[in-house]
Amino acid sequence: MPNESEKQRWDRNFADLLQELRVAQTGVQILFAFLLTLPFSNGFPKTTAFQKDTYVVALISAAFATALIISPVAFHRALFRQGRKPELVRYSHRVATWGLACMLVSMVSSVLLITDYLLSIWAALIITVITGAWFLFFWVILPAIRRNWGEDDDNDGVMDDAPKGATPSP
Repeated sequence: MPNESEKQRWDRNFADLLQELRVAQTGVQILFAFLLTLPFSNGFPKTTAFQKDTYVVALISAAFATALIISPVAFHRALFRQGRKPELVRYSHRVATWGLACMLVSMVSSVLLITDYLLSIWAALIITVITGAWFLFFWVILPAIRRNWGEDDDNDGVMDDAPKGATPSP
């Protein structure tokens, strides 16, 4: 925002980050809850050693993701009213990124676990690779490609923030 102070910018960045974390937190908590109940289901004793190992990877990475994605709340509590919002935003950004990485591992491992239980190992591996690539495309590759999205999209001569009728400056 062009007219905001540095403090307002840090506050806005933190609020934006919290909104993102709320979405990720819900998803990882649902996955974690599912994984916690899985060993108590009737079919779990029939799993192979590979499936049990895959389950442990999915469970631990979901636990790590949960801890990382929730940790900005604890960090905020520790720094509350200390005027350290820039430090909080930088820390929260880092742990959110690592939390999403752990969530990706957990989700892909969960897909491998379920597909290996239901299908042949080769079908499970193919589906898991496709799933992993899908996540990587939308979570890593596309954002990296489009990091400066909008900066060069002014081909129609209209700027998003400019009043109607304004032309972009060269």
